[in-house]
Amino acid sequence: MISQQDENYRFPENAENKLRNAKKTKTPVYLYGVTGIGKTSLIQQFFIHRKYLYHKAVELVCEENYIYIPEDEKPHIVVVDDIQEIVNQEERRCFTEQSGALLEQRNVWLILISRAPVPGWLMDTYIRYSFLTIGEEDFYFTKEQQDAYLEEKLGVLSSAEKEKMWKCTQGVPIAIRLLVLHGGDTEETSEDLLNYLESHVYDQWDLELEEFMMETSIVEQFTKELAEMITGSSRVDTLLARAVELGNFFAVSGRDGVWQYRWQMLLSMRRRLQRKYCREKIRQLYHHAGLYYELHDQIPEALSMYERYGDTESISRILVSNVRKNPATGHYYELKNYYLNLPEEVVLENPILIAGMSMLQSILMNEEESERWYHELEIYAKTHTGSERREAKSRLLYLDIGLPHRGSVNLAEILKHTGTLLRERGNCLPEFSVTSNLPSMMNGGKDFCEWSRHDRELAVSIGKPVEFVLGKYGKGLVPLALAESFLEKGQDSYEVMSLAQKGKLAIESGGKIEQGFVAAGILSWLSILDGNEQYAMEQLEAFAGRAEKEAPKLMKNLDAFRCRISLYLNDYAQAEAWMKEAPDELAEFATMERFRYLTKVRVYLQQGKYERACTLAEQLIHYAEKMQRTYIRMEARLLLSTALYCLHQKRWVEIMQQCISEAESYHFVRLLSREGTVTDKMLKEKKFVFQDAGFEEQVRAECRQMSEYYPRYLDAGSFGEIKLPENALNILRLQAEGFSVRQIAGKLGLTIANVKYHISENYRKLGVRSQTAAINEARNRNIL
Repeated sequence: MISQQDENYRFPENAENKLRNAKKTKTPVYLYGVTGIGKTSLIQQFFIHRKYLYHKAVELVCEENYIYIPEDEKPHIVVVDDIQEIVNQEERRCFTEQSGALLEQRNVWLILISRAPVPGWLMDTYIRYSFLTIGEEDFYFTKEQQDAYLEEKLGVLSSAEKEKMWKCTQGVPIAIRLLVLHGGDTEETSEDLLNYLESHVYDQWDLELEEFMMETSIVEQFTKELAEMITGSSRVDTLLARAVELGNFFAVSGRDGVWQYRWQMLLSMRRRLQRKYCREKIRQLYHHAGLYYELHDQIPEALSMYERYGDTESISRILVSNVRKNPATGHYYELKNYYLNLPEEVVLENPILIAGMSMLQSILMNEEESERWYHELEIYAKTHTGSERREAKSRLLYLDIGLPHRGSVNLAEILKHTGTLLRERGNCLPEFSVTSNLPSMMNGGKDFCEWSRHDRELAVSIGKPVEFVLGKYGKGLVPLALAESFLEKGQDSYEVMSLAQKGKLAIESGGKIEQGFVAAGILSWLSILDGNEQYAMEQLEAFAGRAEKEAPKLMKNLDAFRCRISLYLNDYAQAEAWMKEAPDELAEFATMERFRYLTKVRVYLQQGKYERACTLAEQLIHYAEKMQRTYIRMEARLLLSTALYCLHQKRWVEIMQQCISEAESYHFVRLLSREGTVTDKMLKEKKFVFQDAGFEEQVRAECRQMSEYYPRYLDAGSFGEIKLPENALNILRLQAEGFSVRQIAGKLGLTIANVKYHISENYRKLGVRSQTAAINEARNRNIL
C-alpha cells in the first residue's frame, strides 16, 4: 500500500518525532487515541513514498489469515489497525501469536494502532518487545499551532474568534479539519463532530454498553457506585473495562474511583439519549442520580438532578431538611437561589423555612430582610399552637443566638435565658455550631473578642449553661475558649497547651469534630510560634485524616490552614496549588468563605500581587464592620496596611495604627506577631502609639523572634524559589534525559524506592502530577 499526499495534512510534531526515532532502530510502535485524532492519517502521510502492509486487526485472528513475511534482507513495514476490536479470548490468543511471530523477524517493523491504551491482554508482548508508545496527547494541536493553521486556511482571525474556535476544537485534529470545511462556523463543526462519532464509533457497540454510556452521561462524572445507582446494572466493572478497551473515551478514567467522559463523548451521548429514550425513562435516570447524591449529602448535585426532571416534592423536602442543619454543616449559600426562588406564601406555611430564610438573608448580609423574616416567625409562633408553636419558638431561640449580623452583644444573657427555657419548658434547640467549620471559637460562628476581656470570669459564670445549651457542640468548649483567648493574648504557652489538650480529650469522649479543629488549630499555632512549622503541619495532617471521613465540609478551611502553614515553610508550590481551589472574590463575595479569603490575601502578598491583596482586604473590612466581626476587621486591616506598605502608599501608617490600637485594647499580641516578618518591618519603619508599654514590648519581641524563624514569610521576592536536594535535582535531570526509574537508581546508586520518593517530592514541590509537567515547570523556574 502507498498513500496519497493530502495537502491539508499537518504532521503532529511530537507524534512525527517519535515515529522517526522508532524508524531508525525499527522499534515496534503502539499508537493510540480517540477516533478522529489522526492515527491512520499519520501513518499514511509518513509512508507517503513507501510501501507497507496494512491490515485490520480482526482480519488476523485466525491462522488462515496470518501474515507471512519472507526472512530476506528486504525491510517490511506492517501496520495493524483497530486493535480495540479484538474482544474474545481465542481472538486475542491468535493475535498475540501472530504479532509475536512478526516481532521475532529482524526484517519486520510492526506498528499497532488502537483507540485505547495498551490492553492488559497485550501487555506481555508490549513489554517483552519494548514498544514505543505514541499516545493521544502527541497528536493534539497546541493553541498556537491551531491558530496558525486556521489563519493559513481561513485568513486573519481576531483574538475572540480564535478563542471561540479553540473552545470548539480543543486541538482535536478532526474537529479542526471540520472547522476548516465549514469556514470557521463552530456550530456546524460541533454538529458534524457529533455526527462523525455517531457513524464511526457507537454503531459498532453492543446494546448493553451503548445503554450504559448513554445513561451515565446524565452526570458530569461518576463513581462505580453512582453508575450502579443510575443504571441499575451489576456489571459496571465489566462495562467500564469494555469501554476502556474499545477506546480512549474518558478524560478521567478511574483515578481515585472517578470516571469522566471527554467533552465530545459527553455531548454526543446526551444527544443520543434524548433520541433513543422516552421522557419518562430519562426522568427515572435523573431521579436515581438525585437519590444517590441526596444519600451522600451532595445536596446541590441532588437538587440539580431533581430540577432537571421537575421533581418539586423532592426539592421541597431537601430544602426543609437542609434548614434543620446549622450553616456550617448545611448548604445555605450553595442553595441560596433555590430558597430565594420559593414563593413567599410557601415559606410562610413552614416555620423551619421561615427561620431558614432569616438565617440565609443574614449570611447574605441583608440585615433588614433577615429581621423581616424573624418578625414573620414571631407572628407564626403567636398565631399557632401545639407542635407548630413549639417549633417556631425553638427556631426563634436558635436565631437569637445564631444570626450572624447580630454579633455577640447580650449573647451571654441570651444563652442563660435559653438554658432556663430548655430545662423548664422542654424546648429543643436546633444544632448550633460555635465554630462554623473554622479553627477558632473566638472568631468562628460569631465574634467573641469582647468575651476575651473577661474570659476567666465568663468561664466560671456561664460555662456550664453554654455547654448545656449547645449539647455536643459544647463539649470541650470552655477549656478551648480559654486556650484560644490566652493564646491570642500571648499568655503562658504551657497553660494554653494544657487547656487545648483538655478540650481535645473532652471532644474525643462524645463531642463534635468541629471543636477538634479548634484544638488542632491552637496546637498548630503554638508550634508555629515556637519556630516548629513542620510539626504544625504534621498536626494538621493528622487531624485531616479524621476530618475527611467525619466532617468533609471542614476540609476547605483545613486546606486553607495548611496553605497558611506552607507560607511559613516556604512551600510555594503548595500555596500555588491551593490558589487554584480558592474562592473567587471577584465573582461574588461569600461570607462563609471568610477564612479562605483571609488566606488568599496572604498568598497575594507572598506573590507580590499587592493590588489584589488590597481589594480583597477592603472587602473583608466592609464585611467585618457590617457583621460586627471585630477580629476579622483587625486582621484585614493588618493585611491591608501590609499591602499598602509594599506599594509605598502613605495610608498604610494610619491603617496600621488603627489595627494596633484595637488589638491593644484586647491585648491581642498574636494577631500582630503571627505575621512577624512583615509586622516587624513596619514597626521599625514608623513610630506608632502604644498605650501599654508591656504590650508594645511583647509585640516587638515576638515579631523579632518570628522574623528570625521565618525571614521569607510573605516576602514576594522569594516566591517561586524552589530548592531541591542534590539527589532530587539529579533525578530530575536524568528524567529530562529520558532515563527510567530503574536506570536512574543504577546511575546514582540509590534504591528504586528512594528514587520514587524523590520523584514524588519533586512533583509536590513543583505543584505538578506528571514527569513531563515536572520537567517543564523546573525549566520554567530555571531549576534545570
